[in-house]
Amino acid sequence: MAHTHSTAIVLLSGGLDSATAAAQAIADGYSLVALSLNYGQRHQRELAAAQAVAAHLAIADHHTIAVNLAQWGASSLTDLALALPQGGIEAGIPSTYVPGRNTVFIALALALAEARGAEAIYLGINAVDYSGYPDCRPEYLAAFQQLAQLSSKAGLAGHAPKLVAPLVMDSKVDIVRRAVNLGVPIDKTWSCYQGGDQPCGLCDSCRIRDRALIKAGYPDLATPKGRDLCPP
Repeated sequence: MAHTHSTAIVLLSGGLDSATAAAQAIADGYSLVALSLNYGQRHQRELAAAQAVAAHLAIADHHTIAVNLAQWGASSLTDLALALPQGGIEAGIPSTYVPGRNTVFIALALALAEARGAEAIYLGINAVDYSGYPDCRPEYLAAFQQLAQLSSKAGLAGHAPKLVAPLVMDSKVDIVRRAVNLGVPIDKTWSCYQGGDQPCGLCDSCRIRDRALIKAGYPDLATPKGRDLCPP
C-alpha cells in the first residue's frame, strides 16, 4: 500500500540494515524524517555514514541527538576496556549488546513521530543473523507497539505510529538483495564495530556483512579480509 505524502520516522544508524529500512520506507511511499543517535559508541564513523546515506536518499530532515549510554558501560560498543568479539557468533547474548539501547531509541523516535504527526516508525532491527539481542525480537516490537498505543496522545486517539520492521525476519543475504533492489548505497554504509577509514573485516559485524555480500553475489563490496575469510 502506498502512503504518498504521509510521514514516517526512520532510525538511521548508518549501517546496512537501517539504510535498507529507510529505502523501504521511501519505496512504501513515505516522506522520511531520519533520527540518528550519538549514544557514546566507540567511534563517530557510523554517524558520518548516516549523513551520507540520508543525503543519497534525499532525506533532508535528519536529526542527530546525543544520549550518552556509555556513562554506565556494560557493552563492548561503549566501553573501551571491553574487547570486541571477533570469533564469530556464539550462543548467548554477546558483549556488543547495549543495555536498553533500542528501548531508548524507539522511545525517542515515538516522541518525534508524535510531534511530527508521523504515521510510522521504520526500524532496521533483525532477529535472524544476530546473537539473540532481546530488543531485536518480534515479540519485543509487539510489546512496544502496545506501549505506543497506551503512552501517547496519538495512541489514545486511536492512531499511534505503527512500528515497522521490514527486515526483522530476513536473513542477512536477503537484506543485501533487498538493499540492492532498492538502490541503497551499500558502499556508503558502515557496519564495522571499529572506526577508521576502512572496515576492519575481522569483527563479528564485518564477518556477517561480508559473508552475506559474498553469498548474495557482491564480493566487490566486501572487505579484502572478508573475501579471504569468507570465500564463495
